[in-house]
Formats: sequence, C-alpha cells, structure tokens
Amino acid sequence: MSAEEAMSDSTQPAMKNKQEESQAAEREEEKTLDNDNEPVDTDGNIQSSIEPKPQEVTCDSCMETPRKASKSCLICLVSYCEEHLRPHLENSKFQSHRLVEPQLDMELRTCQHHHLGLELYCLTDSCCICSSCESEEHQGHSITPIGEARKHIEGEIQQKQKEILKTLSAAEQAITKLQSNSESIESSVAGVHAVIEQQFSALQAAVEDAQKNTLEILEGEHKQALNQAESIQSHLEQRIGELKKTMAQVERLTRNKNDVDFLQEHRDWRKGLVDVCLPGVYISLIDQLATFNHVVNESTQKLCELVLSTYSVQLKELCKSEKLGIKTMVQPSSPTTQQASSPEPVTRDDFLKFAINLSFNPDSTHKFLRLTEDNRKASNTTPWQHNYPDTSDRFEHWRQVMTSESLYLGRHYFEVELTGEGAYVGLTYKSIDRKGQESSSCITGNDFSWCFGRESHGYSAWHSDVETPLEVGEFPRTGFYVDYKKGLLAFYGVGETMNLLHTYTTNFLEPLYPVFWLSKKDNAVVLVKPGD
Repeated sequence: MSAEEAMSDSTQPAMKNKQEESQAAEREEEKTLDNDNEPVDTDGNIQSSIEPKPQEVTCDSCMETPRKASKSCLICLVSYCEEHLRPHLENSKFQSHRLVEPQLDMELRTCQHHHLGLELYCLTDSCCICSSCESEEHQGHSITPIGEARKHIEGEIQQKQKEILKTLSAAEQAITKLQSNSESIESSVAGVHAVIEQQFSALQAAVEDAQKNTLEILEGEHKQALNQAESIQSHLEQRIGELKKTMAQVERLTRNKNDVDFLQEHRDWRKGLVDVCLPGVYISLIDQLATFNHVVNESTQKLCELVLSTYSVQLKELCKSEKLGIKTMVQPSSPTTQQASSPEPVTRDDFLKFAINLSFNPDSTHKFLRLTEDNRKASNTTPWQHNYPDTSDRFEHWRQVMTSESLYLGRHYFEVELTGEGAYVGLTYKSIDRKGQESSSCITGNDFSWCFGRESHGYSAWHSDVETPLEVGEFPRTGFYVDYKKGLLAFYGVGETMNLLHTYTTNFLEPLYPVFWLSKKDNAVVLVKPGD
C-alpha cells in the first residue's frame, strides 16, 4: 500500500470507524451462531468445506468451495462471503457501493441503469423499476410499490381463477350432456331402423333397391350426428386441457414468494396468455325422426315403380331442409367479455384480439410431410418418406396434416406463411376421411371443407370441388378469420393493411379444424404465433 493510500485510510471519519466496528461485531456474532451448527474435525476445528443448502445464496468469489454469502452488492451485482466482503467494508473506494441482504439472481432484482433495488412497479408499462426510474423515463406514469402491485394483480388472478373454474364446470357438464345425447341418437336411430325393416318387408324385388337407398340415408344421418357429437366433445376436452394447464401456471405463479420475481413472471405469463375461456353452453337434441317414419309408411302404399324415386328424392330433400334428421344444438349462454364487446375487426391489431395458438397434430401427418419448429412448420419432403406409426387419424393418400386445436363458437383468427405452388390451407370437420383416395378426402373436394391455395396461375378458393380464381397480388402471410355464430369464413392477405381475398358464408355444424395440403415437393407452411 502506498503512503497516500495509508494516510487516506487512517483519516476516515470516526463515524466510518464506528460503522466498521459495529459490522465487525455483527460478523463475529453471526460466525458464533453459524459455528454452533457447523461440524468439527477430530481436533475440534470447524470444517469449512460445507455444501451450501438448496437455494442458499453463496459467495461468487469463492472459487473452490462456495461459502454462504453475507451480503450482496447492488453495484457489483455480486454476493460475498465474510472474507471476500472485507474490501467493501475496509476500503474507501467501495464506500459508495450499496450492500443488501444476500439475494439470488441479483441482475433480475436490480435496475440495470441505476444499480438500485427494484422497489416500485409501473402500471403503465407493466414493469418493475427503481426510485430513479420513477423520476426519469417513467415520469408521469402510474407508479405503486411492488407489494401493492402484487396485491392488485393477485386479486385479478383470483378472479381469473374463478372464471376458469366456472368455465371448466360448464364444459364438463356439456360433455356429460353430449354423452347422453349420443345414447338418444342411438335409441332414435334404432327405432327408425326397425320401422324401415318392417315396411320394406312388404315389398318385392323393386322395393329391395329402395330399402337399400333409404337405409343409406338414415345411416348417413346417424354417422353425421355421432361425428358431430364426438367432434364437439373432443373440442371441449381439448379446451379443458388448455384451461387446466393455465390453472397450473397460475398456481405456480402465485406460489412465488418474491415480489419482483412474481411481477416479472406475471408480465411474461400475461404476454403469452391467450384467452382460452369457453362460454357456457346449452346442448339439446333435435330428433324429428317421427317425420321419417311417416314418410316411410306413406311411401309403402305407392306403386312399386315409384318407390326408388320417392325414397331417394323426398328423404334427401327433407334432410337438406333440416325438417328431418338428428342434430346437436349448442348455443352460448354467456359469451366472454372480449367476444361480446369487440366490434367487427378492421385492422390487423383488431384481428389479433381473436388470435389463437395452433400446432400440427403429429398423429395426422402424412408420411411425406415433416414437422419442425415445435410442430409449427410442415414441409413436403417427397420422395423421402418418414417412418410414422399407423394411426386412425393419419392421412394416407392426400398429403395433408391437421392441427391439434379446433375452432368452435365465438370468433377466431390465425395466420400462416405458405411456400411454393400447390400449397393449400382449409378448414374442415374432424370427420373428414383420412384414408380415402377420392377427392372428397381432400380439403378442396367436399361440401364441409373451405379452402384457399395457390397454383402456377395464381390464388384460388375451393369448396365442394369448385374452384374460384382470385385476382390478388403477392403478400407474405395469409390470415383466416372465423365467426362461427354467423357462419363466416374470410381469407385475408396480410401486409401493411388487411386485404380481403374471399369469404364463405354457411351454417357450421361441427368444430372446425385447420388442415393443410402440401401437394408438391418443397411445399411448406408455417403457423404464425399470435403477435409475431
């Protein structure tokens, strides 16, 4: 040490000396308390190589065996044991450093600009700040102590928990009703099946053909009704899983005892939070198969040569007019606040209020398609085939993949990035045939799929194997907006503005599943995360 430094150290104020003596006495007392619990060797010496306790703050300067930290420095952002803390206590050059009780993750609890503790919370910017930040970049903002901020946010979380529990209960009750409806469907269909068998027994050879056609109509209604109920139940079970996952995240968040950690984790959690709450539903069964019986009974009285045209034409028309058949009616009883209060979207920010997280279902992926990026990207790898296990959900002929999530009730929005000619995006029912080679197994070729894609001649919309060419320019992304209640599906070109490309209006019967057809080599599609 130089003469100048020695003189500087010897001329410190008396208050500084008293402070050091007091801190030294505290250190000796803490050592005495710690020594009572420390093991000793055979010579009575205290063993220093003690493993730190879990979550115990250790000294950052101990190289071999970290000791328990005595203080943390908000300037150095380092924790020190008694020995390595001495320069901060004895050297005047560290006099301006601020020492606090040992803390884990110092950089997360300290302002990076002012090196002060994060003791305040800015409600305007949703972040923890120090006292200097309040008078600088956060001047004029709504500021509150972190303790008060936590109490306020915990209140909001508790309210959210109540809403989730209420929605969970409603969804579980809806599943119970769906299961009961399925039994009613089976019972109703069985009754009509018996009537049909009885009436057709009176007919001869010509009647046998009519009997076959009529049973096919009935079985079609039967299958559609069961598929509808199964699809709705699958959607609700999926939403229940999402809600339970959100509940687990909320419970883990509330168990965090540190205010700063809690608020910062809450900010990150809220950014990624997507409203998965379901409205309450009321499910009823419309069973008007008595009309079916009447038609069958009346038709058996007609001439044999008129039987085929009577059954095949008249019953099909009744099904189309919804005067005949079995359907599960689902109506929201209490729409969510966001869905009820939001006007029709115009800007991209408006649409993003209804954005949903989507991911591809690996069990549905065709063997020539490869999933990457956490199942958010699908690529056509023809001629390389992947050794996927055989599942009932997997597409076998058409190179398609379905998402795990479905769209049902309310309004929904998602964006995709398509690569290459021959890439298509559509929405369909879960009951789409996965194994067939007919065009009806492709999202462009049936009456319950609505599709958008591009070929060499440009973009087109598809429904029921009918193509509608679209005269539009290029855009980096395509947006898909669904208003389930209104039966509206709209395609948008996403750029600086939202460009409406095409709309379909219909009456949706089941939850909608996004499906992607990558018909050519090197086709790819990316599911864009909400807000990206």
